[in-house]
This record gives sequence, C-alpha cells and structure tokens, in this order.
Amino acid sequence: MGLFTGLLLLPLAPVRGVAWLAERLLEQAEQQMYDPVAIRRQLGEIEAAKEAGDLSEEEAVALENELLSRMMARRAEEAGR
Repeated sequence: MGLFTGLLLLPLAPVRGVAWLAERLLEQAEQQMYDPVAIRRQLGEIEAAKEAGDLSEEEAVALENELLSRMMARRAEEAGR
C-alpha cells in the first residue's frame, strides 16, 4: 500500500478495527458454543437442575436436545474437514 493510498484509507481505520474485533468475538463465541467440554458441563447442570426441581422433564429434554444437536453439528463439521 502506497503512502497516498494509506492516507486516503486512514479515515476507515476505525471501521476496519471494529470489523476485526467483531470477527474475533464471533470466533470466540462459536468456539465456546460448540466446545464439547462446555456442552458436557451444561448437560450436567441441566441434570442437577432437573433433580433439584428447578426444571421440568420437558424443559430438561428440550435443553438437552439443543446441546446434543450443537455437539453433533460440531462433529459433522469436523468430519467434513
């Protein structure tokens, strides 16, 4: 990038910085959302809440299904690589 181009694009630097930050945040969120260790921990929390009576059987099943579908999506993505 030449000096002239750099000077012209300088006002866009904050926008590029915000876009870069948003991409990194998205990557971290996806990593946490599909992390098998985190999913197993959340399954344990659901089981504990169900046993404590904080969740009904239907609510627990719905939450477990959501977590298991995320885990399966991650495995399918890894198998596709």
